Amino acid sequence: MDKFTTLTGIAAPLPLINVDTDMIIPKQFLKTIQRSGLGKNLFDEMRYTTDGAEIPDFVLNKPAYRNAQILVGGDNFGCGSSREHAPWALLDFGIRCVIAPAFADIFYNNCFKNGILPIVLPQEIVDQLMDDAQNGANATLTVDLENQIITRPDGQTVAFDVDAFRKHCLLNGLDDIGLTMEKAAAIETFETKAAQDRPWV
Repeated sequence: MDKFTTLTGIAAPLPLINVDTDMIIPKQFLKTIQRSGLGKNLFDEMRYTTDGAEIPDFVLNKPAYRNAQILVGGDNFGCGSSREHAPWALLDFGIRCVIAPAFADIFYNNCFKNGILPIVLPQEIVDQLMDDAQNGANATLTVDLENQIITRPDGQTVAFDVDAFRKHCLLNGLDDIGLTMEKAAAIETFETKAAQDRPWV
């Protein structure tokens, strides 16, 4: 998993509440167990017509937001089913941070496990960042995880909270496997001793 330290990127506005995981990645794209390749189908039913043509008015189809790395969303983002494909699709598109007033719990946890930083902020602050994000190519935010600060385009800063353990994992690029491998020496010592104590196992 890639480390998340400081991210400076275009923020795309998605002022919708209750964006569920089926909207993020529709069910017909869940057959794969590969984490790559889903970005092209992110928000598929909002991005494309039934014949596959782009819908020009959808935010991620607009030239200014095609390379967005931050998404500013509405309340209860990521609700619905517990599909991990949703953060996979966001990450594959290039989104590394999602800012919203609230997230569904499972989606929130899955973001951290896949290298995406979900930031919860009060509605009034999200509204301000949403306004910033409406500025197209000028909608650049800087997210500093170490210091837990978002810097807005005008230089103003916004502080955010994040769980210390999850922060540690993102800063060091540790998913569940990475966390286990941090204990590799202790595991090897245990296995060696276990083999000596119980050679018949």
